[in-house]
Amino acid sequence: MRTDAGNLQQRVPERLGQEEIDRLSSSFNGMLERLALSFEAEREAKEQMRRFTADASHELRTPLTSIHGFLEVLLRGASVKPEQLQSALSSMYGESVRMKKLIEDLLTLAKMDRAPELYLSRIRLDALVLEMEPQLRMLSGPRSVAFDLTAGITGEFDQDKLKQVILNLFQNAVQHTNPVHGRIRVSLTSTEDEILLAVNDNGPGIPEEHLPHIFERFYRIDVARARKQGGAGLGLAISASMVEAHGGKITVATKAGEGTTFQVHLPLQQS
Repeated sequence: MRTDAGNLQQRVPERLGQEEIDRLSSSFNGMLERLALSFEAEREAKEQMRRFTADASHELRTPLTSIHGFLEVLLRGASVKPEQLQSALSSMYGESVRMKKLIEDLLTLAKMDRAPELYLSRIRLDALVLEMEPQLRMLSGPRSVAFDLTAGITGEFDQDKLKQVILNLFQNAVQHTNPVHGRIRVSLTSTEDEILLAVNDNGPGIPEEHLPHIFERFYRIDVARARKQGGAGLGLAISASMVEAHGGKITVATKAGEGTTFQVHLPLQQS
């Protein structure tokens, strides 16, 4: 038998007819199994970090390349032409805003990965959503927005993180609905076991092949649309991390041509 870090699949026989040897063989095989799982988890973590670093570098390189190009144009003399100067400055400002948002999102994910800090306080969730209503309606533009909130649902939550989750899910709905005919609905209910906060839209829905990946970092269904609106594919990943830190989860239900519902499941706390 040859066992090393590159070969942890072999096992010793566990039934040799001697009780002590059999127990030792079983323990040894159990140790090999745990080592194999540990090495596999380490390999997966390294691969995830490699992909994350590559994706983050790519996302940062895009606005930096754009800013660099506009600066070259200005240095060639466009700075003395007011219309070109204004256009270049506006574009560079937009790219810098996008880069700042990306860096903030990356820092948020790093904090959530390391040790999520929750500043808990007793919150009435319907009041929290209603407090955000003016901001959400402004983001929605001409889209129709409805709120269906059960009053009096309370719990110990991190107010700022829940607001960010709601904002991320709402912005996602805005990005994937028609500006004129779009309809977005925010609802809040509870069952015997959990609190359900949902954001529903009447967009095109999510193709089935994308569903296993939508909470992955930097994953975007429509790359062109996301880039146009400054998204880097981190909003859903951040939301999922924040909800999981509260002991909950986010699920998605979608149907082609009829829309998508993201539902936040939070544990119901006994008062």
